[in-house]
Amino acid sequence: MTTPKTISPAAAAALLENGALLVDIREAAERQSGVIPGAAHAPLSALQACEIPAPSGQPVIFHCKSGGRTGLNAAALASKVNGCEAYLLGGGIDAWRSQGLPVTDPE
Repeated sequence: MTTPKTISPAAAAALLENGALLVDIREAAERQSGVIPGAAHAPLSALQACEIPAPSGQPVIFHCKSGGRTGLNAAALASKVNGCEAYLLGGGIDAWRSQGLPVTDPE
């Protein structure tokens, strides 16, 4: 298992266009402030019980609010995506939003 590489919002958006899976590790209450369209939800507090629905070989990008939690939990996150390349969204959804990338209301 390798440590996930931190990537920019632009690089993450490009991977998503090519079929990568985005996983939001924020808690449910935090998601009320907005979500990145198409992101799966696997809250950090329940990570051990979560299944990450990534087909083998599909890149997986994890994000939190600002990048701190994904960085601190990089090894645990990478362990959830056997056979997939794992990435961390640098700056989290805050950086994504600051780059003008889409954020929607949670469903």
